Amino acid sequence: MSLRRTARRPGEGRLGALLIAATAWAFLWSVPAYAATLILDGAPVQGGLVRGLAEPGARAFLNDQELRVSADGRFVFGFGRDDTAPVALRVRFADGQEEARTLEIARRTYDVQRINGLPPRQVTPNAEDLARIRKDNGEIGAARANDFAETWFAQDFIWPAQGPISGVYGSQRVLNGEPRRPHFGVDIAGPVGTPVVAPAAGRVTLAATDHYYTGGTIILDHGHGVSSAFLHMNTVTVRVGDVVAQGAPLGTIGATGRVTGAHLDWRINWFNVRIDPQTVVGPME
Repeated sequence: MSLRRTARRPGEGRLGALLIAATAWAFLWSVPAYAATLILDGAPVQGGLVRGLAEPGARAFLNDQELRVSADGRFVFGFGRDDTAPVALRVRFADGQEEARTLEIARRTYDVQRINGLPPRQVTPNAEDLARIRKDNGEIGAARANDFAETWFAQDFIWPAQGPISGVYGSQRVLNGEPRRPHFGVDIAGPVGTPVVAPAAGRVTLAATDHYYTGGTIILDHGHGVSSAFLHMNTVTVRVGDVVAQGAPLGTIGATGRVTGAHLDWRINWFNVRIDPQTVVGPME
């Protein structure tokens, strides 16, 4: 029996067309893996995360890079903000059969976001601050480099906080009139002290309270290189090594680090690939 399905959605305009219906996603991860089955769910789009299901014992390769495949055939990969080149996905099943697909990455347009009024030192750090930033980045890089076997990434993600969306993925930020790196998360505005919860189960790999740019910072690993980061937290109530369930409290929204107001900056990575959280989670209720 062969069952094949790839979710395809346009890559330009508003993000609503890219979001995955929760009922469809729940169905995907409840079906059994049949022989020679390859199911992909997620948009092959800039910033998109694709979750796959094959038969037990299958191996998966992305442009000849072998992906981790769980015992029950689950794997995951993603695309960066500016990725444009087609990618080759190849799955080798336990019986020796192979299936190859070429995934064309849909392009998106991004907003330009201007933020003024920041202290000059936060826009152009001095030597002392740069040393601190390098240390922070080393901690973040180490926390994101894990490749745990758990498949928590397969859950239907929920929003980690509720509030107005004040910043979106991919937008080019102009700070005090100077163009800077794009924004790689989704910003959820809310008063200081607003609860933040785990969007999916995971293991805490970073729990910092005073990073230069991001202030209170948590990284939660969902397995297979997929991790969530929660920035500018007022309180951090978890510790490195904690394993938390979906919906478990992580801390509260704050205004720490480089910010102009209280909000949660939620980011998702697949290793060092920056993913748009809004391609993974459904619409906020």
